[in-house]
Amino acid sequence: MSIWRRVTKILGRACGREDGSSTVELAIVFPILLLLFISSAELGRLFYTYTTLAKATKIGARYLSTSRDATSSDPDKLAAEKLAAQSLVVCGYKDCTNHTPIVAGLSTSNPATNVNVTLLTITEGTVTVRYWKVEIQNYSYQPGEFNLASRIGTSNSTFDFAMKPGTTMRYML
Repeated sequence: MSIWRRVTKILGRACGREDGSSTVELAIVFPILLLLFISSAELGRLFYTYTTLAKATKIGARYLSTSRDATSSDPDKLAAEKLAAQSLVVCGYKDCTNHTPIVAGLSTSNPATNVNVTLLTITEGTVTVRYWKVEIQNYSYQPGEFNLASRIGTSNSTFDFAMKPGTTMRYML
C-alpha cells in the first residue's frame, strides 16, 4: 500500500506541474498574432497608397481647373497643360524628368497605369459648365516588406482589384 501511495503521489506531482504551459501557449498563439500584425500593416499600406493616389488626382484636377490655357483652342497649349497635370499626378512636379514618382509603379509613360485627363462639358439649358476629370486607371498594388506570397513561393503577389482613384473639378475660369 505504501508503494502504491508513493507512485500516485509522484504521478500526481508530475501531472499537476504547469512549468512550461505558458511557453506552449505562446508557441500556439504567436503565429496567429504575427499574421494579424502583418496583415494589418499591409492593409494600412494599401490605404495609404490609395489615399496618396487620390490626393495626387486632386492636385492635377485643381491645377487644370485654375489654369488659363486648360481650355485653349490651341492644341499644343492644351496638350502641354494635360502633360503638366499628368506629371503633377505622377511625381508632384510639372516636369518629371529628374523626379521619382510619388508611388512605385506609377509613370506617365507606362500605358498599364494611365493617368487620364478628360474635359467634360455639360450643357443645361443655356448654361455650359466644364469639368476636368483626372483619374488613374489600372494601378495594381504591390505588397511591400511583408509580402507573404513571395515568402511561400507564390509568383502572383498582386491583388485582383485595380485601384482607380479619380477627381472631377469644375473649371473655374
